[in-house]
Amino acid sequence: MLENQRIRPASVIGPLGEELTLDNLPPPETTRWVSRRKAQVVAAVQGGLMTADEACARYRMDREELATWQR
Repeated sequence: MLENQRIRPASVIGPLGEELTLDNLPPPETTRWVSRRKAQVVAAVQGGLMTADEACARYRMDREELATWQR
């Protein structure tokens, strides 16, 4: 059954080479989304730090908006 469990990294490398953890991602109440913050969220999703659904719930957006950030 372990093959069905996903092991998540404690951190991933961000867009500027910085270490990203759940604690140093943009706060959930962020309202001003500059490209750096968007890139951090995208890196967290792509690196497996959080799922796309978790990012959407945390930042109150839909998957379509997240997809536009990934382009």
